[in-house]
Amino acid sequence: MRHAKPLRWVTALTAFAIFTFTAPVALAVPSFARQTGMACEACHTVFPELTHFGRVFKANGYTLTNLKQVRGVSGKKDELLALSQTPPLSIMVQISDTQLKGALPDISNPAAPGLAQNGTAGFPQQVGLFYAGKIAPNFGAFLQITYANDSGTIGIDNTDLRFAEVTVLPDSSPLTYGLSLNNNPTVQDLWNTTPAFGFPYASSNANVSPLANTAINGTFAQDVAGLTGYVFWNESLYAEIGGYRSAKQGQTNVLTGAAGPLDGTASNVISGLAPYWRVAYERNWQQHSIEAGLYGLNIKLFPGAGAPLSGPTNRFDDVAEDLQYQYVTDENQFSFLATRIHEKMTLDASYAAAATANPTDTLTQWRGSATYYYRRKIGGTLSYFSTTGSTDAGLYPATVSVTPGGANAGVVTSANGSPDTKGWTAELNYLPWLNVKVSAQYTWYNKFNGASSNYDGNGRSAADNNTLYLLLWFAY
Repeated sequence: MRHAKPLRWVTALTAFAIFTFTAPVALAVPSFARQTGMACEACHTVFPELTHFGRVFKANGYTLTNLKQVRGVSGKKDELLALSQTPPLSIMVQISDTQLKGALPDISNPAAPGLAQNGTAGFPQQVGLFYAGKIAPNFGAFLQITYANDSGTIGIDNTDLRFAEVTVLPDSSPLTYGLSLNNNPTVQDLWNTTPAFGFPYASSNANVSPLANTAINGTFAQDVAGLTGYVFWNESLYAEIGGYRSAKQGQTNVLTGAAGPLDGTASNVISGLAPYWRVAYERNWQQHSIEAGLYGLNIKLFPGAGAPLSGPTNRFDDVAEDLQYQYVTDENQFSFLATRIHEKMTLDASYAAAATANPTDTLTQWRGSATYYYRRKIGGTLSYFSTTGSTDAGLYPATVSVTPGGANAGVVTSANGSPDTKGWTAELNYLPWLNVKVSAQYTWYNKFNGASSNYDGNGRSAADNNTLYLLLWFAY
C-alpha cells in the first residue's frame, strides 16, 4: 500500500503530545551536589528547574568543583589532568501509577472486543544512571542511561558534552564561550522554557498522546547528534548556532550488518545537516530574573522506510519564542514559563506519495506554566497547552489499522483530520527532602485531535483521555 511508508514518518513525528517527550527529563542530579559541595537549592528552585546560578554552572561546562583532584602538569605548567577522586555518579528512580478517565478499548480479540484494564503501575517507570560533572579542565558532561518500563530496555538518554572557557573583556565583563555535543535539540539550553527540559518535568508513559507534534519538541530526542557553539556575555546575552544529523540507535545496514551507513530501511533520515539556532537575553535584579528569547530548527527528512534516501524530502521549519520570569527567596519560589512554536511543513515527499492531503501544512504549539513553592517543600504548577494547525486527513487520519484483522479502534485518530488539541495540566508536589518528590498530576483536555466529543468517530470524547498521574521521584 502506498500509504504505509509515509505513515511511518508521520508516526515518528507525531507520536508525542505537546507535553510528552521520549523520556521524562531529569537535569537535577546529586552528582552535581557531590562535585560542588553545594546543596540542590544553589542551582535549582525545586529540581529540575534552574536558577541563574544553575544556568551559569551549565554554561561553564559543569566543571565547578571542590573535590580533591588527581592532577597532571607539564614542564611548562600546563594542566594535563584534573581528575576527581570521587566520580560524579548518581541514580534516579521514578515509580508511578496512571489512571485514564475513560478506559481504552481491548482489541486483542477483534471478534470479542472489550475494555482494557484501566490503571497502569510503573514499578519502576524509569531508572536512570548519570555521570554528571567535570571530566577534565574546561570539559564536563551530563550523560544519562535509562531503563524504561514501556520498552523494557536500557538505552542512551539525554546527553550533553561541553567544552567551555571564560575570558574577561576590556570592560571587565565576563564572556563564556563553548561547544556542546548533544543528542536532543534544546537539551543544551540554559532555560526551562525550551522543550527538552520544560514542564512537565515528568509525565506518564501510559497516557494517550495527541497526533500532532512539532519537530523541535522532542520528536528527534536521542535520534540525532548535534554540535553547537555558543557565547554567553556578562551572564545576560546568549547566542548559539550549530547543526544536527541523524544518529539512530539500533539501526543496522542491510548489507554489512553494521551500524551504518544508514540506508532506505531507516525512517526519517536527515538530509545533510539540520541547522539549529538560539538567542536569549536575561536580566537579573535582587531576587528577580526575566528572560526573553528565540530559537529554531530547520530540518529536511527522507521518509525512507523502504524508499531510497534520495529524491524529494519533507521539510520542517520551526521558529519559537520563549519567556521566563523567576522570583526566588528562601521562603518563596515563583516562576512563569512560556513558549510558542510555529512550524511550517513543506511535504514534497509525502505529497508525491499521496500520504498527505496538502503539499504544505502548519502547526502552532503554545505552553505556559506558573509554579509556586513554599520553602521548596510544598508547591505546584498550573499549565495550559495548545496545538492548532492545518486540517490534513493524510497526516491526521480518521482510521488506522491496529490489529492483523484490520480493526480500527479509534483513540489515536482524528475523524475530521484536524490536529487541534487544547487543555490544562495541574500538579501538586511535596518534597520531604530536596532529592525526593511526591507528585499528583492531572491533565484534562478541552479538545483532542480536532474535537471535544467523538473526535475519533468511534464515540470517544477528549475528556476520556484525561489522565491522573501519581509519581514518587527520587535521586541519590
